[in-house]
Amino acid sequence: MEGEILNFIKVWITVLVSLCFCYSIRNTVPKGTKRLLSVLPVVCLFLYLPLKISSVHLGGSTAFFVAWLANFKILLFAFGKGPLSSDPSISLPLFIALACLPIKIQQKRKNKENPSPEPRLDRQSKENPAPGRGKEGLRSYAIKGVLLAMLIRAYDYSDYIHPNVILIMYSFHVYFILEIMLAVGAVLARNLLGLELEPQFNEPYFATSLQDFWGCRWNLVVTSILRPTVYEPIRSIGSHLVGRKWAPLPAVFATFVVSAMMHELIFFYLGRVRPNWEISWFFLLHGFCLTAEIAIKKVLNDRWQLPKTISTILTVGFIMSTGFWLFFPKFVEYKVDVRAFEEYAEIGAYMKNVSQSIVRVLPGH
Repeated sequence: MEGEILNFIKVWITVLVSLCFCYSIRNTVPKGTKRLLSVLPVVCLFLYLPLKISSVHLGGSTAFFVAWLANFKILLFAFGKGPLSSDPSISLPLFIALACLPIKIQQKRKNKENPSPEPRLDRQSKENPAPGRGKEGLRSYAIKGVLLAMLIRAYDYSDYIHPNVILIMYSFHVYFILEIMLAVGAVLARNLLGLELEPQFNEPYFATSLQDFWGCRWNLVVTSILRPTVYEPIRSIGSHLVGRKWAPLPAVFATFVVSAMMHELIFFYLGRVRPNWEISWFFLLHGFCLTAEIAIKKVLNDRWQLPKTISTILTVGFIMSTGFWLFFPKFVEYKVDVRAFEEYAEIGAYMKNVSQSIVRVLPGH
């Protein structure tokens, strides 16, 4: 584990140095082709760096933050778009934080500078508000923390649990751990940098449609980065070919194609085996179904809708069934759960050794 931690530190030092280079050229290299050529080596380096880490937790998080989030933001930066280009006087620490973390400037500061913020693909509606904070938020995270601990304990009896139930447990495990980790990160970012993490989830189990699930409730930071990099350019091109009304359809499907490619890459970093493209088929299937859903809504013009309870059951049922078919079996195939618990044990042993070493050097011991 010590070797993995050392590799992790080396990788992130490389990331920081590379982002310092990007920061240094923001006012000297004009946006467009010249800046793109300047940052392409950084993009390629960021695609390579996660291969230096084999840990599920350290490697998976690095792949997401660096190979996906940072690279997409750097590509936007090359053309003078995205959060890295929003403020010419941006400081280096803020530039680095915005590049590789799912954060945004606090809303009240943003409103002073830009009263009409750019519309988002995942814009929250009155029916689907963003998750609340305060006591309700704390209670929600506390409940999810308890449920996560129960899930981890339940894995000890996995030999006696049906494989399909294990897949259901994986789905909730992924959801709970991301929610809790990002909540902790939000507190640190808010207190130390005056920033806040973008909401990652918004009660996805209440989704009433695929559009609601993917656009307003699930993995919202990915939605917010795919919108300017894929959705908006394709929609702009499509508006000239099929008109403004139908332009979102090819844009949505193209977004899912890119998402499929990036998820295949993330799973490659985790498993280091040749992909069989089941992950891609999962996202292509959902992209096709969501495109069809949007087209039907445009034809019907919201004249007919299912009751919310029925639509929620159908939506969540479709997502879970296709996930069991194409997505979650990858966790079993790559033995992600086994490797994760091995890492938990190694971390526990490492921390125990460190604490014992500290105790031995204290006076009187």
